[in-house]
Amino acid sequence: MAYVITSPCIGTKDRSCVDVCPVDCIHDDGDEDMMLYIDPAECIDCGACEPACPVTAIFAEDDVPDAEKGFIEVNRGWYQDKDAARAKVLELTA
Repeated sequence: MAYVITSPCIGTKDRSCVDVCPVDCIHDDGDEDMMLYIDPAECIDCGACEPACPVTAIFAEDDVPDAEKGFIEVNRGWYQDKDAARAKVLELTA
């Protein structure tokens, strides 16, 4: 299980989660991305990011609300195909 960043991060990208992550597994490509992404292969499930998020956008994978489940795929996918993940973000928020 990993942590997942969901739609409240879109347009916010506060980065408090990045500051507290002990393994630096939260990324984006600056202005190209509307949100941050957690690498499930690097995430150690410590949970430090969840309370640091000011917009409650981060959840343990098993706790992602049903309406936000698509962001599980988005976070995984960004590390394989960034353009496809960005397109999925737009699709989920349309």
